Amino acid sequence: MDWQTLVLSFKLAFCTLLVLLPVGIVTGRVLAYGRFHGRTFAMACVALPLVLPPTVLGFYLLEAFGQQAVIGRWFHQLTGYPLAFTFAGLVCASVIFNLPFAILPMQRAFTAIATDIREASWCCGLSHWQTFLRIELPLAWPGIIAALILVFAHTLGEFGVVLMIGGNIPGETRTAAIAIYDYMQVLNEDAAGRLSALLLACAFISILLINLLNLRFVNHEHKRNL
Repeated sequence: MDWQTLVLSFKLAFCTLLVLLPVGIVTGRVLAYGRFHGRTFAMACVALPLVLPPTVLGFYLLEAFGQQAVIGRWFHQLTGYPLAFTFAGLVCASVIFNLPFAILPMQRAFTAIATDIREASWCCGLSHWQTFLRIELPLAWPGIIAALILVFAHTLGEFGVVLMIGGNIPGETRTAAIAIYDYMQVLNEDAAGRLSALLLACAFISILLINLLNLRFVNHEHKRNL
């Protein structure tokens, strides 16, 4: 088993989760409750990575992360390191192509909270911030956990954007999906099969956990409505 590649893949997924957890909660809540000009445009931007070909997204990110571009030049001046073809660049790209997988489930979770529940908490003297912490987050947690599971599984399996942004640098940007491709290029089917089986297991467990969360949420809503 290629442990170096696996550790890098899980590290990338974990770093992506850390960034997208607060981003997803805040953005999902704003899109769920906010009524502002440009909301439809913002929702389209969030969902864009779902339909955009990975190579197209990777191309534009590579252009943005290059040292000739504003973002890439700013990052290089700030840290002394390039953004493209580095682990930091992979994390930035992973956050962007995982935006819909994090934000949309969280948005649906906040939208599912009945308006009268939030209004009742305000009538009881809770502030908007207290309502968010004590009412909204506990009710939305199945959607939040499901979003994090989706992000984790999707990060492990992403190939196109990772290859465009990170290339194939062992120990730096060579993830499990890239390693599987490399193994098949040299006809090492055993190594490719082991990594593929692990990613398949992760994907299956992720779907199973999401279904269990949805079932628990439905049962909870049914009991509450009785």
